[in-house]
Amino acid sequence: METFGISVRTLVEYVFSSGSIDARFQTSQTLLEGTRIHQSIQKTYNELDRKEVPVRMELVYQDVHFTLDGRCDGLLWEDGSVVVDEIKSTMRDLAEITENSYPVHWAQVKFYAYMYAKEQDLNEMTVQLTYVQVESGEQKRFRETMNFAALETFVYGVLDEYVPYAALRLKQRQERNDSMKSLAFPFQAYRQGQRQLAGAVYKTIAEKRNLFAKAPTGIGKTISTTFPAVKAIGEGLAERLFYLTAKTITRTTAEEAFARMEKQGLCMRSVTITAKDKVCFKEETRCQKEYCEFADGYYDRVNGAVLDILEHETLLTRGTIETYARKHKVCPFEFSIELAYAADAVICDYNYIFDPRISFKRLFEEQKKQTVLLIDEAHNLVDRAREMYSAEIQKSQYLQLQRSFKGVNVSIFESARAINQHLLAVRKRAEGELVEKQLDEELVGLLEDFVQHAEKEITAQENEELLDAYFKAQAFLRIAALYDERFVMYAETTGSEVRLKLFCLDPSHLLRQMGKNYRSKVYFSATLTPPSYYRDMLGAQEEDFSIGIPSPFRREQLQVLVQPVSTKYHEREKTKPHIVAALGRMTEVRGNYLVFFPSYQYMKDVYELYKSESPHIQTIMQDTGMREDEREYFLQLFQADNPETLVGFAVLGGIFSEGIDLKGDRLNGVAIIGVGLPQLGLERNIIKDYFNENGKNGYDYAYVFPGMNKVLQAGGRLIRSEEDTGTILLMDDRFLQMKYRQLLPEEWQHFQILQ
Repeated sequence: METFGISVRTLVEYVFSSGSIDARFQTSQTLLEGTRIHQSIQKTYNELDRKEVPVRMELVYQDVHFTLDGRCDGLLWEDGSVVVDEIKSTMRDLAEITENSYPVHWAQVKFYAYMYAKEQDLNEMTVQLTYVQVESGEQKRFRETMNFAALETFVYGVLDEYVPYAALRLKQRQERNDSMKSLAFPFQAYRQGQRQLAGAVYKTIAEKRNLFAKAPTGIGKTISTTFPAVKAIGEGLAERLFYLTAKTITRTTAEEAFARMEKQGLCMRSVTITAKDKVCFKEETRCQKEYCEFADGYYDRVNGAVLDILEHETLLTRGTIETYARKHKVCPFEFSIELAYAADAVICDYNYIFDPRISFKRLFEEQKKQTVLLIDEAHNLVDRAREMYSAEIQKSQYLQLQRSFKGVNVSIFESARAINQHLLAVRKRAEGELVEKQLDEELVGLLEDFVQHAEKEITAQENEELLDAYFKAQAFLRIAALYDERFVMYAETTGSEVRLKLFCLDPSHLLRQMGKNYRSKVYFSATLTPPSYYRDMLGAQEEDFSIGIPSPFRREQLQVLVQPVSTKYHEREKTKPHIVAALGRMTEVRGNYLVFFPSYQYMKDVYELYKSESPHIQTIMQDTGMREDEREYFLQLFQADNPETLVGFAVLGGIFSEGIDLKGDRLNGVAIIGVGLPQLGLERNIIKDYFNENGKNGYDYAYVFPGMNKVLQAGGRLIRSEEDTGTILLMDDRFLQMKYRQLLPEEWQHFQILQ
């Protein structure tokens, strides 16, 4: 009989959670604060008492073989009897908490008592809930003594509610595994390089290792990573996979891969998580029962919605999730998160694994050991991780709170004023800019005080202005708890404003920590160049595998030209006519072209001149903040049967420079202006100085490697299949320097220099 393993906490939350999902605030207390409170209570235990006691048991109920596990906060010995203690921290006034306020807490502690009594053959147990008020430290306890038969009756009653879900999951798991064993590669044949990549991924999972894979654009990296991961699940090497990516378009590619495998007979459930703001049914994203009918009573309806969609669907895409969310009147975003815990494959943003503020909190260590991470376009994770592990606050927000709460709430008024005064002192000290290696512990203390007062106020009455400041302060405190020698704290001042940021310079250590205990991680991209830089920045261990797949495309498919012209900022005006002339010569041949620039302003300047010189050519230009329909329109213009020449102007590192797939005559040429270096600025210079101090080439780490990655990604839009041909025009004299030339792919090295 196959076993269904689950933590007690997950099980009881499934059965007992009810009501609305005022989710922005419901679980806001930080993990660090909760841990501190648990430890303070546990220090009061007697010498023979035990804390953090693991409990585990197996039982068969209604033909389902369960493996249950959990951890008791405390096992206490009192006059020969055993007390199971469960500690809960809260910002609520303890006077408001009654014995019946939280049935889910009672369920959790009763399960632990039953499991321990069963193991130790005890006839009676006492269960205890200990509530601790975070701000005051005040405690309140509830107790109940139960005999073994009563505990067993309770446990079986809860399992009654859970068995339909568990039975469905077990049935579908068996169907999944059977389908995976017979699944064939969903194309007639492997492309050159695909079998090598797929084999490396399978070997990585089998050996519980990590892989850094550089594979050229167009070979089919998505199917070459998902297919072997699916086969590994079918062989019992893993239980689920996460396909992580930074862009919507690559999530669509992953969905297509699972759909293709399903046509070949695969039976597994994949879910795509879409950002809350994009999927929300309401005009404003406000998770309040008074405002949103999909939030009010959410937990009363979500279990039925989960069972319904799992019984009838396999590919749980955004549209499918929205259909069932409307049917059952549940929040589509929270619904997708619930489904992620049940799915065999999850397609989502990097944040859900690597960001400590967002990551899946109910994915426990045992589950991680059975989970594979497939990290698409992994070159993007370096700067994304810096964002995840950085946080900032602004003085103006606390000045406004000081004004808003004057005479309304003394505690918030005083704490906001204290933060405002502190940042005022920082402004005087900074005189424009301030960079310090030490964390401002005084500011951390002030923010902790503010958070406690704000949480109490919001619990009583929600205030949007206060809520926004509260979450930013919470984010700042979370990052402060991670702060070490890999961070700096810097401040920038403009007029009366002060922006103070905890800035992560090297995210490798935290990426390693957040990715710890997963069975395997596969980082793949066409542009992990140079490999040593990405292994360093993404936290590779010495034993991790690396593989580089050579390009399968013929040399004659691609013509590479280099126009040695300066694109440095102070020479752009002078060289602009040369760039326009080169673009004019390139676009004399009818076709579709993309031209990439290092900045919007540079793009606009060249665009205007090109339009005046070639008014007969159809053009389109990327704009800032384009909506999805505007992006789709931009790409739809690139048609293979276009009777005229089309030139699209876009920005390096932007939405059209990676992840798009314009095969055949939809794209005939790509021009890249400059070597993609990030704009000179305080943050990039801080990164440069940090790596110089740590024995690396700081300029390369801060500027050259990230910049050239954008170049390689943009050029990779051109050759997407064995039939594609085209021209890449590189316009910058630095492409002839060894530092930059050695970063070009092998298939670009045989370029022709234009005069």
